[in-house]
Formats: sequence, structure tokens, C-alpha cells
Amino acid sequence: MQARYTILERLGGGGQAEVFKGVAESIQGFKKPVAIKRVLPNLTNNSKFVAMFLDEARLSLFLQHANIVQVFDISKAPDGTYFLVMEFVDGVDLKALIERMTARRRRLELAHSVYVILECCKALHYAHTLDHPETGVPLHIVHRDVSPPNIMLSKNGEVKVVDFGLAKANSQAEITDPGVVKGKFAYLSPEAAWGREIDHRTDVFALGILLWEMFTGRRLFYADTPLETVELVRQARVPSITAQNPNVLPELDAIVRKALARDPDERYQSAADLGDALAQYQFAHGMKVTSRDIATLVREAKADGERDKKAVPQTSLIDALIHDELARLTSVLDEPSGAAVPGAQALTTTDLIDTQAWATDLDDD
Repeated sequence: MQARYTILERLGGGGQAEVFKGVAESIQGFKKPVAIKRVLPNLTNNSKFVAMFLDEARLSLFLQHANIVQVFDISKAPDGTYFLVMEFVDGVDLKALIERMTARRRRLELAHSVYVILECCKALHYAHTLDHPETGVPLHIVHRDVSPPNIMLSKNGEVKVVDFGLAKANSQAEITDPGVVKGKFAYLSPEAAWGREIDHRTDVFALGILLWEMFTGRRLFYADTPLETVELVRQARVPSITAQNPNVLPELDAIVRKALARDPDERYQSAADLGDALAQYQFAHGMKVTSRDIATLVREAKADGERDKKAVPQTSLIDALIHDELARLTSVLDEPSGAAVPGAQALTTTDLIDTQAWATDLDDD
């Protein structure tokens, strides 16, 4: 069964990829909205980057959790451009929500912030403890890029972590040079900023940064240059939250400080441990929040975004070119292994999941 994709609009992009909203249509005519992540054409000649992107695809196929954006399909266009077809989350990312609150000289309520990070803890603990479905060997997945743009909030109040593109598992080939720092500088852990070996506790540190910033309405590690920002992360000096926001009790401040310990051994040892601490505080202080509360925030932010979007005309020519590429894609996951796709150079299932090679990588580690 082939799936065809029709692009509707560009949602955003960065230095490595761009994301579009689209519609997937099966041969039976069934349609559903999807998000289509497209590696920028100028990067397709970079073998290391393409390998990283395909590693994301391999990992993403295993991740099936309510708080993680699901990946449906991977494909390759005739010009060599790679696409990742994902679950479409109708809402905003945490970055957009925080910016909206800042523009109104407000902070997210403490209860809302705690709820969002609790949901992220669920997603990350699941990924951190995931075993290979066939061998049962732990994959030791680490996101490594937990930051506001990678946390999606839906208009129904769902919280979903997106983009494990910089994730590292023992099943992946190591494709980066030693000491190369990956991830957004301001959300690195100290060990990552030093280029040292990292584990799941680096994601716990990133969650601590998010909590600190949402509670204070300020950036924790931010300087004029990337190098200066990295140095701030290495030092990991954390100002008191309570001094900046009296609504944050010392007990809650202490939870954030433990997540932000410079030494990984002094942090919460898992995302679940951090989640438990936050949940205990939440219950002890009667901080009732449900998805309905988050949905209200998201719908207001989304309405603002729609108004802003109307003020900026869409680049119809670019959309048309991407639409033409998508029209020639064939669903990789629906094709028989090894099947040839005329003109599309589609990846085979074997290309995406080579369990024997993974087992070898795991043994080597």
C-alpha cells in the first residue's frame, strides 16, 4: 500500500531541517494530518548528517508513547532529499507558549509548569529505559536536546516530546568526532558542555533548566556568544529561584537545584525520580492541573499565532516545489523489503532496521 503526501503549509525550520504540515492519503482514500520533516537539500551531501538523520528514523520507529511524537514513515525523494513523516500535533511548542506569556509580562503559573515537566518526565523515562523489542537489550536512549522548541503542547492539552534527532543509543553508530558538542548550547548539561560521556541524567539536567526558566521568566544559561554560554553551563551556577519569584517555596527551589546539580551523581538519578519529587510537591500543595488547563493556554497561544501568520504571506513557490517532491514519494514502511521503487530510490526496511548490526554495536560498547 502506498501513501501519498500533500503539503499544506510550512510550520517552521532551523539550520538542519524544516517541517511542514501535510496530509497522508492511503490507496483506499483514508486521510490524516501529518507533520513532514525535510532535511535541507544542502545537507544531503553530508554523509555524517544523513547518517544521523537515519539514526533518528531507526530510533523513532521504536518510540511509541503517549508523550512522544510518533514517527509513521521514512522516505527519500528522487533528488536525494530525506523526509520523516510524523504525527501532527495541532498546537504550539513550549517556546511559543513562553514567548506569548513573556510578551504579556507574565509567567506560566507554577502548577502549569510542574504539570508540563511531569509529562516530559514520563516520556523521557520511557525512552531512557526502553529495551530492544527483539533482543531485550537496553537501548540507553538519551534525547540530548530537551529544550522548549522540542516540547509540543496540543490544543487538547497533551504534552509531547519531539525530535530525538540528536539522541544517542548504544545501537547507533558513533558518527560525531570526539568532544563535539551537540544540542542547543543553553540547554546542555555540564558534562556535555565539556564533551564528556553522557547518559540519561543529561536530560534530567535539561528538565531542571526548563523548570528554572519557567519559574523565573528568565534564561538560566545565556550569554552573548555560544562559547560564553557553554562556559556558563560548565560552571552550572544556579541563582535562587525564590529570590526572583517569591511564589516558589524553598522546597520547590530545592527540587530544581537537585536536578541542576553539576555532578550527575548528585542529581535525580532518573527522569522518573524527578517526576516523583514534582508529583509529591504537587499533591502536597494542592496544585490541581489537568490537560484541560493546558488546552486553554494552548488555544489562546495558537489563536495569537494564527493572527500573526495572516500578516505574513506564505511562499507559494517553495510550497509548490515541496509538493512536487512529496507527490513522488513512496512509503518506505509499506513497501516489501528490497522492493524497487521506480524513480524514488526508496529505502528498504532492511536499510532502516538492521538488528544484527545493532547487536554487534551493543556488544562493542
